[in-house]
Amino acid sequence: MQSHIKQLSFAGALITLGIIFGDIGTSPLYVFQTLLFEGGKVNTALVLGSISCIFWTLTLQTTFKYIVITLQADNHGEGGIFSLYALVRRYGKWLAIPAIIGAGTLLADGIITPPISVTSAIEGLNNVPALSAIFVPGNGLILGIVIGIMILLFFFQQFGTKVVGSAFGPVMLLWFLMIGVLGAIQFAHNPGIIRAFNPYYGIHLLVVHPRAIYLLGAVFLCTTGAEALYSDLGHCGRKNIQVSWIFVKATLLLNYLGQGAWVLMQPAGKDFTGINPFYQIVPNPHLLMIPCVALATMATIIASQALISGSFTLISEAVSMNFWPRITIKYPSNIRGQIYIPSINWILCFGCIAVSLYFRTSEAMTAAYGFSITIAMLMTTILMYYFMRYVKHWPVWLVTIILCVFLTVEFSFFVANAIKLLKRLFFVFFEMGLIFTMYIWFKARKINNRFLHFIDLKDQIPLLNALSADQSVSKYSTHLIYLTKANNAKQIEEKVMYSIMSRKPKRADTYWFIHIETTEEPYTMEYTVDQIEPGKVIRVEFRLGFRIQPRVNVLYRKVIEDMVARNEIDITSKYESLHQYKINADFRFVIMEKFLSYNNSFSVKEGFILNSYFAIKKLAQTEAKAFGLDTSETYVEKIPLVVKPVGNIVLKRVEMV
Repeated sequence: MQSHIKQLSFAGALITLGIIFGDIGTSPLYVFQTLLFEGGKVNTALVLGSISCIFWTLTLQTTFKYIVITLQADNHGEGGIFSLYALVRRYGKWLAIPAIIGAGTLLADGIITPPISVTSAIEGLNNVPALSAIFVPGNGLILGIVIGIMILLFFFQQFGTKVVGSAFGPVMLLWFLMIGVLGAIQFAHNPGIIRAFNPYYGIHLLVVHPRAIYLLGAVFLCTTGAEALYSDLGHCGRKNIQVSWIFVKATLLLNYLGQGAWVLMQPAGKDFTGINPFYQIVPNPHLLMIPCVALATMATIIASQALISGSFTLISEAVSMNFWPRITIKYPSNIRGQIYIPSINWILCFGCIAVSLYFRTSEAMTAAYGFSITIAMLMTTILMYYFMRYVKHWPVWLVTIILCVFLTVEFSFFVANAIKLLKRLFFVFFEMGLIFTMYIWFKARKINNRFLHFIDLKDQIPLLNALSADQSVSKYSTHLIYLTKANNAKQIEEKVMYSIMSRKPKRADTYWFIHIETTEEPYTMEYTVDQIEPGKVIRVEFRLGFRIQPRVNVLYRKVIEDMVARNEIDITSKYESLHQYKINADFRFVIMEKFLSYNNSFSVKEGFILNSYFAIKKLAQTEAKAFGLDTSETYVEKIPLVVKPVGNIVLKRVEMV
């Protein structure tokens, strides 16, 4: 997204409606219906109390926590739990844990938000008088339409959203105008519903209602899109989100008030089973219901698209920050930050279809929805404490008050949603798999790095010069390139020198050492060149943002082009027959991949982590592919990882008879 889009403008606000508010904007489709279902007997206290809870949840959780406070935690314009973690990780090594849990639960949300949103929209066809007998919630026809939309939605991810993306904003503008107008019409018939804004009604409902815990879990559904709102900060900018939210919140509240007003105008004792007040407030259903359902369907597809794109971004950041194995990441368009991850795309697609088949109706889905998001919100709160206290340097008393408000609200929602756990065992394995993978990858990398031994590079230069000049050793490559983890430019891994000198020595004219530093800024793309031994030993340092994929082949080629243009190096082949025809020299990358050696004796915990790590690694991309290296130019060298050599071997020699 271009930087001018992030500035406050009508165009920026319109785009914000399409990208940011899809999830939270489609919640009126199912929130109030769920509250009526969970509340049992429908009366004035239930209606006023429910709307009061919705109003104060949107005010405290969405407006205060996310719009006012959390959006300040922008990492050079970017948001999301990993952006927040990048800002605070220096203040505690353990902060990786809430970041991992938050990211895992957010990703798990990606397999229930699209089905619940699209299903609730399509079920609206049941309210068209002529179609009510055909479109019955949970029947094969509605299920088929929902699954068909899901498959098409995920299929088109590979082409990017550049073409249809421009329509997202106008469609969502129409959606918010429609739900606002529908609510306003009913509100005009019963303006007394405005008293629901009094917190007394919400508190009274939660205190006296026998199913208060279930009601609280249903209320939470109105703010489930708030975490995704922060994740998409980088697409639109803080000002556009904050200003757009005023309009969005007004239309949402109007619609909830309208639904409540309609319910209160119904005869006493009316059975609301299977009735969705959202569609009941549509006037003249013969004429307007089908356009209303069509717009609702488009809005839910847009909401799903935003969540899928957010999942891709989250995994991309996890890969860059060593929380996830390297996987194939594609760039379907030239829009900055727009990516496509095939493996995640089809995992989400399979998950969404499975959810639709398992639950069948939107009403059943809401019974399992919300638990993951409460955990993600709690993890964000933990990280936000460190941001407010140590990055913003707010006073302790203010941070404590804010934290108490957040934790009180979120822990209440967590308890309310915890009762849904048995109904959502379907998701538990998926969530645990995501969190387990991130944790294992992160911890194993830490163990790996403990056994990196660095040596002084300048001490090795005489040896490299001697090898390069030794004609008795056949030349391995003119330019030999290694990736190094040495943050200090004066050092190199001992294993790199072992690779060059041992076994069959790798003689080259020029030795290149490439180091990649992942910065805390999202889109940094810089490099430096240090000719440690001019023309012989050169170190290239890439500084890449955590949202930039390290395509080393492309980046290194650009460095070579720049250096040739500056007359810093000559890449013409040194072979006489090729030199006279100005043929370019050959380049070869050497990638060193570790495997777990049998010569190890480690603790049960380290053994479990490392064995799990190497098992997961078999499913991941190879290092060569992950760094975008052409296989014809790359040699992969296998190196055993010895954490703790097996010792105390008692071996007795006996004389031959």
